[in-house]
Amino acid sequence: MKGWVINISLCLFLLFSGVAAFAQDFIPIWPKNHIPNSKHLKLKDSIANERIYRVMLPGMYAYFPGKQENKGAAVVICPGGGYERLAYIISGTQLAKWFNTMGVNAFVLNYRLPNSPDLVQRELGPLQDVQRAIKYIRANAKQWGIDTAKIGIMGSSAGGHLAALSGTFNNDVAMIKDSLDNVSYKPNFMILVSPVIDMSTSIAHATSRKNYLGPDAPEELAKKFSPQLLVTPTTPPCFIADAVNDPTVNPMNSLLFYQALLQNKVSASFHAFPQGKHAIAVRNNPGSTALWTSLCEAWLNEMGFIKDIVPEKK
Repeated sequence: MKGWVINISLCLFLLFSGVAAFAQDFIPIWPKNHIPNSKHLKLKDSIANERIYRVMLPGMYAYFPGKQENKGAAVVICPGGGYERLAYIISGTQLAKWFNTMGVNAFVLNYRLPNSPDLVQRELGPLQDVQRAIKYIRANAKQWGIDTAKIGIMGSSAGGHLAALSGTFNNDVAMIKDSLDNVSYKPNFMILVSPVIDMSTSIAHATSRKNYLGPDAPEELAKKFSPQLLVTPTTPPCFIADAVNDPTVNPMNSLLFYQALLQNKVSASFHAFPQGKHAIAVRNNPGSTALWTSLCEAWLNEMGFIKDIVPEKK
């Protein structure tokens, strides 16, 4: 009996270990020794208290739904953290698991932080990584059952700035003369939660601006990386959720971006909730803020990025 119990425990361990490994495959997005914009310093990733403080190997943690639940859409998730760290649990893996419940393939991006001493040009590092991630997913879409026209981007806080930038920046900075150079880096939709947007006016989040551009960035550079100034009629549709009482990132950031989308006739869904501060997450949101996940799912369905699966006849 004792041996039988041990064997059952071992089987369960192997089963769940296999599930975890399948759900969290780490995918390096650049060829080995060909990471652009790098000094190739001999440094290691720095992780503490569920935060990543240095990324030397950019890549993605992949979370796949079951094959029968797969709706053919994918999303790259950019964790927040003021461009000083990556809060990869609350604004990364928790969101990925939520997307899986909708049948969406989710990829949590480990992007290089602009304060890394390894970067040659600080402000390009995160953008290069997010563009490359979208290219990588699009190039490998067939093997994962993903529609190349249904690959989106999501970000919270500073991750929202990177997500918005990926949907509005019109230069491919991820080209390294390999097969992915000819693959589109543009997302098909954007989801922004409590996003940092502006880098050029008084409503800019000071910490994110300093970490992203450096302490003495010229105004020209700040405008170049302010997504509200980069919106065009070809910008992908966008869903925005924010809290009016956010004390960290001025919610006027979201309003500025929404206004730019409207002015360019880009389809947008904007929800400003009275509560939530700078802590809107998958669960435990106060009052009506708890509705944001249902609204986001309905929007994805409405826009045609996910659709209900018709059960197979038995």
